[in-house]
Amino acid sequence: MFARKVSMHLKPNSAAELTRRFEMEIIPLLRKQPGFQDEITFVTTGGKDAFGISLWDRTEDAEAYSRATYPEVAKLLASFVEGTPRVETYEVSNSTFHRIPAAVTPSSR
Repeated sequence: MFARKVSMHLKPNSAAELTRRFEMEIIPLLRKQPGFQDEITFVTTGGKDAFGISLWDRTEDAEAYSRATYPEVAKLLASFVEGTPRVETYEVSNSTFHRIPAAVTPSSR
């Protein structure tokens, strides 16, 4: 499983609208993407910063989303975000929510 983390600094008093926009527009877009599994969005107390983690079946699925659909999502976020969101990618190593097989490393054989 693969994860994309998008971190952003929010404009003042925009956390509630960001949450609404995720629920009404961004999550429905994500659900249409091949390989999409889940989206978890966090907003700091006080609403100054937020980040979202999307989970994908494969790296290729997340990369295809990043090229084809994320630019549209970035436009939706622009009215709530100061600056450019920061995107990081990860291999998911553990989850209690999703079944993720443990990676076999050469030293564990």
